[in-house]
Amino acid sequence: MKEFRPAKKRIDVSVGESVRIIRELQGLSQDRLAELAGISKSTVSAIENDRVGLSVERAKVLARSTRQSAEQAARIVPR
Repeated sequence: MKEFRPAKKRIDVSVGESVRIIRELQGLSQDRLAELAGISKSTVSAIENDRVGLSVERAKVLARSTRQSAEQAARIVPR
């Protein structure tokens, strides 16, 4: 296995930015993430823009939602 080297430059990313990055890496729209998580699109937007705090429970729901989406995508994409 190849060894990983630490990044030369570190950047600070807010919680909201992290949610957006993960959502985009999963190929999800705000609408789809909201649907999977059972929250409104405006709440997803507010979280991503750091206008509302992210509770532990809501973070768990979002994490489960993005994992579920990744598993669904893995079943669709041929290997």
